[in-house]
Amino acid sequence: MDITAPLQKIAARPRICVENVYPAVDDGRHAVKRIAGEPIEVWADIFRDGHELIAAQLRWRREGSGQSGTVPFVLHGNDRWLAAFTPTEPGLHSFVIEAWSDRYGSWAQDLKARQAAGQDVRQDLEEGRLLLREGRIKAGPQDDLLSDAMVQKAADALPLADHFTSREYKITVDRARARFGSWYEMVPRSQGSVPGKGATFDDCIARLPDIAALGFDVVYLTPIHPIGRINRKGKNNALKAEPGDPGSFYAIGSKEGGHDAVHPELGGLPAFRRFVKACGERQMEVALDFAVQCAPDHPWLKQHPEWFKHRPDGSIRYAENPPKKYEDIVNVDFYGAQWQALWTALRDVVLFWVGEGVKIFRVDNPHTKPLPFWEWMIAEVKRVDPDVLFLSEAFTRPKLMLNLAKLGFTQSYTYFTWRTTKAELQEYLSELCAWPTPEFFNPNFFVTTPDILPVQLQNGDVHLFKARVALASMLSSNYGIYNGFELVEYEPLPGKEEYLDSEKYEFKVRNWNQPGNIKGYIANLNRLRREHKALQQTFKLDFLQVDNDDTLGLLKHSLDGEETLAIAIAVSKPDRREFWLHFGDNEIGSPNARRRIVAVENLATGERHSVQWGGVRLRLDPQADPMIALRCL
Repeated sequence: MDITAPLQKIAARPRICVENVYPAVDDGRHAVKRIAGEPIEVWADIFRDGHELIAAQLRWRREGSGQSGTVPFVLHGNDRWLAAFTPTEPGLHSFVIEAWSDRYGSWAQDLKARQAAGQDVRQDLEEGRLLLREGRIKAGPQDDLLSDAMVQKAADALPLADHFTSREYKITVDRARARFGSWYEMVPRSQGSVPGKGATFDDCIARLPDIAALGFDVVYLTPIHPIGRINRKGKNNALKAEPGDPGSFYAIGSKEGGHDAVHPELGGLPAFRRFVKACGERQMEVALDFAVQCAPDHPWLKQHPEWFKHRPDGSIRYAENPPKKYEDIVNVDFYGAQWQALWTALRDVVLFWVGEGVKIFRVDNPHTKPLPFWEWMIAEVKRVDPDVLFLSEAFTRPKLMLNLAKLGFTQSYTYFTWRTTKAELQEYLSELCAWPTPEFFNPNFFVTTPDILPVQLQNGDVHLFKARVALASMLSSNYGIYNGFELVEYEPLPGKEEYLDSEKYEFKVRNWNQPGNIKGYIANLNRLRREHKALQQTFKLDFLQVDNDDTLGLLKHSLDGEETLAIAIAVSKPDRREFWLHFGDNEIGSPNARRRIVAVENLATGERHSVQWGGVRLRLDPQADPMIALRCL
């Protein structure tokens, strides 16, 4: 049996090992997520057999541009090496780890040892001269082989023996809005003042000063497109619409246009452009809903029938989640005969709105569409404009939610809505903060949505409304509310987690300053978030011991370690209470100046409390405010 070929193949394998690379997701299969302008540390175990020294460097680049660099690795200890670089612009980046045997360094190390031992080193010096000739520079007997700059230059030019190049590791670098933002979900047609009549974008513009005063960064719009007439739904999701019923805005498309059109009653594309401009003037961004579904009278059904799956009788199956049926919409066929054209058309819909100044998209039910499509589409869009962000609205199985984030979604909806007790919240946040999830998954805690009115809010308890928005805004750096939450809207459809008389199926008119609103409370939460860096990230969090089963205690740390806030929130019961907030072994400060907490300052009152016996005694009145926020000193 001839074993020469297998042996040659085995012998050609690198003698240098590169393992345990950080940051990496699934050993480089998916990209980690970072923010532009912040240093990225790359760690790796790098070692080889024998006693020879090794050297390593990191090569990084930004896809589609000339931005690149090379950084040497520094040995940190125990074969663990560190290099760092700072990407300055959003975009897909990658890095490669290169390692090789340091032939000159190994020779010099051995020479020093022999010299120190008084051994004859004449042959060693000759070996050094031969080694340097490989670097194309002659060294005479008078040269100091250990320090001369020319000698070092020759050493640097040596062929790299045992050279090793790892696979590429990918990093998606986003702008800061990916990490931090307060979202306000707006139903455009419900921003007017005339009962029974839908609003226009000019009515929406009139509402922007109020939303800006609440401190929101993103105005997220439910679908703004023409609404189908075939099988249009009536009030409360009735199968038959009455005259004047506007239908569900998720039944996208009619003779007036499809996904790249604006409903004429909203004022069309010119009015939308005015709205985008008005938001920008108030330092707010517009996010659009991207729902990949069509009303039966969407233009695509006539223009591209091949994009839809037909039943044996020639009809198209309604969208459904058995036993539920959605008679007013149909789904596209992602793997039909003309699937490439469909995928391209969907990508071009997103790029159309990017061209109109929209840089954020909330994607409806992405878990019901093919995963390869999202990986391709998001990458395609971000190659055109790296500033574009995608929010995944996938209330589905945990591993599928995480995989959508790995495939490119910038942010993700979560189970926060259904985590209501102190124990549930601590367990869920601990799960989100556990490595490697923070490397690729950015949660967005929405308190309510047009589809979800949580059971705990269905009695209209103002204190619980405050508690839930306080939890969302303090626990997650990205959070959102649905319009009407600030007015404490709570009437449910009996037996369901849904709103009665939902504006998904009808026009709604509100008094945005009606008595009993919590607008001032929400504005104060958003002010705290903007003023304190510790609240502008999610994962640097520690839970604290509290001698009350209904009060959640936590520390939030800024990324640079310069600020730490202690926060206590009454999760549900609106009763007066005193409690002990214990800091345990937690320390604060930058990595090089860690210290124990000695005092705390109430951010609302300025009152200071000294830390004694490892904690502070506090009083909370959830009837007034379910939260206390403290600066740690």
